[in-house]
Amino acid sequence: MESATSRLDGEATGLSVRLLGSLTISRNGVPVALPASRKLRALFAYLALAPHAVGRSRLCELLWDVPNDPRGELRWCLSKLRGVLDEPDRRRVSTQGDTVALDLSDCPVDALEVTNAAAQGIGALDVERLRALAKLFAGDFLDGLELERSPHFNSWLVAQRRRFHSCHAAVLEQLAANHPADTPDVSAYLDKWVELAPFDTRAHVALLANLAERGEIGAAEDHLASAARLFQSEALDFGPVHAAWRAMREQRSGASFRAQPACLSAVSRLVAAPDDAGPVEPSHASLAVMPFVEETGGTRGGLADGFTHDIITRLAKLRDFFVIARGSVFALAEKNIAPEDAGRRLNVDYVATGTVRSPPGRLIVSVELIEVRTARIVWAETFERRPDDIFGVLDDIGNSIVSSISAEIETVERNRAMLKAPNSLNAWEAYHRGLWHMYRFTQAENEHARHFFDMAVQLDPTFARAYAGLSFTHWQNAFQRWGDRDRESGLAFESAGHSLLVDDHNPAAHWAMGRALWLRGEQDGSLLELERAVDLSPNFALGHYALSFVHSQSGDPQAAIGSSDHSRHLSPFDPLLFGMLGARAMAHVRLGQFEEAAEWALKAAARPNAHAIILAIAAHCLALAGRLDEARGFAAAIRKTLPNYGVDDFIGTFRFEPDAVALFRQGARRIGLG
Repeated sequence: MESATSRLDGEATGLSVRLLGSLTISRNGVPVALPASRKLRALFAYLALAPHAVGRSRLCELLWDVPNDPRGELRWCLSKLRGVLDEPDRRRVSTQGDTVALDLSDCPVDALEVTNAAAQGIGALDVERLRALAKLFAGDFLDGLELERSPHFNSWLVAQRRRFHSCHAAVLEQLAANHPADTPDVSAYLDKWVELAPFDTRAHVALLANLAERGEIGAAEDHLASAARLFQSEALDFGPVHAAWRAMREQRSGASFRAQPACLSAVSRLVAAPDDAGPVEPSHASLAVMPFVEETGGTRGGLADGFTHDIITRLAKLRDFFVIARGSVFALAEKNIAPEDAGRRLNVDYVATGTVRSPPGRLIVSVELIEVRTARIVWAETFERRPDDIFGVLDDIGNSIVSSISAEIETVERNRAMLKAPNSLNAWEAYHRGLWHMYRFTQAENEHARHFFDMAVQLDPTFARAYAGLSFTHWQNAFQRWGDRDRESGLAFESAGHSLLVDDHNPAAHWAMGRALWLRGEQDGSLLELERAVDLSPNFALGHYALSFVHSQSGDPQAAIGSSDHSRHLSPFDPLLFGMLGARAMAHVRLGQFEEAAEWALKAAARPNAHAIILAIAAHCLALAGRLDEARGFAAAIRKTLPNYGVDDFIGTFRFEPDAVALFRQGARRIGLG
């Protein structure tokens, strides 16, 4: 089957598009003559990359500096594009209502090929695909197409160039890693990688290792001296590269260097090792939030800077991962260092970047989270609000951004840890392997999770979150009656105590302690710890959920509803979403709102990882709402796995006040669970 990449080389009939380098549209291998208008080319490129239809007002704002008739100019450009692109049996430029879209689904487009590869994960691609991708990079994205007096388009253009620049570097890195050192192409890949990422220590160490393995020690020394001067000119630390080179020389003098392939896994260890020390395993993922840019003229120092500072502060309070301080990222931004390049200079795993736009009557914030090593966009979103209360709107958007970044990084790290052999995990990876099992909510998976959390704290006794995870597994054993409740409650309390001793400012530590105290029947102490968790980090969704859980049974049911809603707003795809919904359902029961309780309980039970206790909440709520057939269906489902399950089991699981106990017993009698 013919690849899209080969068709871009002119081997096939039909339309093909090149955006990497000078924009070229070809039909049957012959370049198509385009009108001279630069804005027409810019419009085409923007629509080609847009994942969905774009509003005409957005296109006018993007490309025209308030001329007399921007919509008229847009119509002219679209008519010219139709003349170039449309075919008798295929309309490629479509307009529906006030939107415009470009259909290139059957055309090879080099930039889209690269984008799709990055979405898959460049590290997962085979060598042939990597070689094909490398050939696509004929130059900068839309080389030479800057527009005068179009700051929004130019901001978009700069961002796209940075993105494809990073993708190119990631492709070259993988090609170098997957070829023997003496392969002729490797030198070219490494030289280009260093050219594209001159401050990436990994690129320099890989090049030095390749030169040393080929016996070109003089060339390696020359490169080392030149690179050291470059780093010094930017006041950057070149020590890791010097240390890596010394390690290579020692290997070469002590044994045949060819016995030590210059693979990038070895390079990673060399870069990570400080002077005279062994390899250092990372204990946390790391993130740099680069200053957001106000698209109006690309200015700095106003709303966007304050917004960036707020996001950095909130992420740091979560203590989920290492967050680079504000001063470092702003200093790099002052030098106009691109975010992905800044990520390499700061040696972080992820970079977040974004823009703020304020067209009349709207506030639009766009944000991307990028995995630095692979240049893969992990998450991207655009938030659009009416700025009636600018600070309230920014607070709401900031909540969504912080929670999404935390959740996306956790998901990536969790999935990566699952691909590694269990005996090769470091503490950070063991912790995320534990999370993967923990969220399955079965007894066997919970035991796997406990094993990996225990491994994490053995490897790093200062890892507060791992102790909190360990507490969670004991809490589950007690809550689900998978073990002796008193013993497991004691272990949950003990592990939470270790977490607090390690890091009293970690919200997860207070969350674990709050839940452990709830198991022991100490509601007041539980609420104090949970409130401390959300005070430390207002974006800690699990803290708000746990408050809802406790209040839903014997506290303030209205507060339970508010905390449930807030936790779901912060983390709308949370693995514990069934619990957030179930807590809201129980709060409605206590308020006498049985129909509302039934609807929320059904949503909880519909979650794919909902366990038997969630099904029991649904059965009891539906029974109280008079929906007896549905309630009996859930009761039957529970008894398939728990044949003797009854209302005493349900009541004994929670800590309801007497009025709630009476209501749930009434519902149970209606469906045969009494």
